[in-house]
Amino acid sequence: MLHKLQAETVVLCSVVPEKEKFLLHYFRNRKIIRVSHKTNLGVGIDFPKPQSIGADRLANAAAAGALYGAPCVVVDFGTAVTFDILSPNREYVGGVIAPGLEVMTDYLYQRTALLPKIDLSEPVSVIGKSTKEAMLAGAVFGYRGLVREILGEIREKLGVKKLRAVATGGYAELISRNLPEITAVHPHLTLEGLRIIAGLQAI
Repeated sequence: MLHKLQAETVVLCSVVPEKEKFLLHYFRNRKIIRVSHKTNLGVGIDFPKPQSIGADRLANAAAAGALYGAPCVVVDFGTAVTFDILSPNREYVGGVIAPGLEVMTDYLYQRTALLPKIDLSEPVSVIGKSTKEAMLAGAVFGYRGLVREILGEIREKLGVKKLRAVATGGYAELISRNLPEITAVHPHLTLEGLRIIAGLQAI
């Protein structure tokens, strides 16, 4: 796939050092924009060690600021579920990291003798009538509760009455269903952030 890429400029957003090293070498003859705290993101950063912020989280913050304004929280449902927060002053101020939904269900399967591996989907009811239904209820309703509680705490900490919350990542649509605290679902928000960051560098 990479050898077919015709772009003159590459926006590199990686949290895996070995893959980043490979991509830097592969695209060495092209202009490379590496997403970091030093990149023009269109939003500020108010964080003690900005160099420790993952590039994907910065891309999410850039997209949220450009598309949804501030204050805003991006809830990214990946291997981990991350909450990235833009203050009312349009500054990235930190976030929350919790185990991902699939990590939790896989852990139950791997660490218990009788619990099966499940495919995540909408539960039939909060009261499971089988082991699988009970696990789905715990995972999906449990994660909705986690998201609701964390967003409420963030809103209180920021001192705002209304808080935009944008969901992205693999399970964004599933968990955001029937969760009014999530105001938008944007499956490709991180990629949109990279496009926005690329445009900002030309300004």
